[in-house]
Amino acid sequence: MTVRKEADGRRSVAAEVEVPGTPESVWRAIATGSGISSWFVPSRVEEHEGGTVVTSFGPGMDAVSTITRWDPPAGFTAESGEGPGAVATEWIVESRGGDTCVVRVVHRWFADDDTWDGEYEGHAYGWATSFFRMLWLYLSHFPGRPCAQFQLTAFTDAPSLATFRTIRDALGIDGTQPFASAPGTPELAGVPERIEITDPDLLRIRTTSPQVVAALEGMEGEEPELLLKLDRPAPGLAHIMVMRMGEQTMISMRLHFFGERAADVARDAEREWSDWLAARFPQPVSP
Repeated sequence: MTVRKEADGRRSVAAEVEVPGTPESVWRAIATGSGISSWFVPSRVEEHEGGTVVTSFGPGMDAVSTITRWDPPAGFTAESGEGPGAVATEWIVESRGGDTCVVRVVHRWFADDDTWDGEYEGHAYGWATSFFRMLWLYLSHFPGRPCAQFQLTAFTDAPSLATFRTIRDALGIDGTQPFASAPGTPELAGVPERIEITDPDLLRIRTTSPQVVAALEGMEGEEPELLLKLDRPAPGLAHIMVMRMGEQTMISMRLHFFGERAADVARDAEREWSDWLAARFPQPVSP
């Protein structure tokens, strides 16, 4: 995961995960809008060379790239930015037999100094520790099932740790035991996924990447996120995180529900969680 540097100024950083599924099923999860939206953020993909990929991280936070290589189910490359500042993101699917595959994401860019190395190592850290865990959960439990999802963003003046503990306690989460939300909190029940970072390279990035350092600041050793496999109000997944941004703490909630009732459950849950966030952290909540 360390940045690779070549003599011509090209740099790259990569992360990978082994997941269940055939190359075709894994491809649908990482290269179609409905697949990506089922474990990551709302996304649209024009599935051909020259097509556009749009991933939405919140209001006004769309990331747009153009597909420069399209080779299903082996991989694709999408490029964002222009000229020397362009960044190419390559997705690779490699079959390992026995219905498992390795998914690898590689970010490539040109630079003549180390200014952006920590930033891109932070991206790779996020894939390895959070989003690829969500991908694994999706492909392990819900591949190809109808999905309805939503994401909410809220802000508070409270410190990151206090904000995180407010959410954790409201959900009734204690370690990795099954949980159910407390009275007065919208219904969520399931099992937390264990988050334990032991890889030496990832531990190094926790001290060198600006965005990772910012996310961990003030957390007193606690991880600033929750990964949840849900049983109620419908089978699903959740990713909840907090991060200090200037004088405020940002709260990000992404919930994915699966099955025939997913759309109705997501609609009700989005309204309930939006109201709950507004009541507990009284600043505007953005859908």
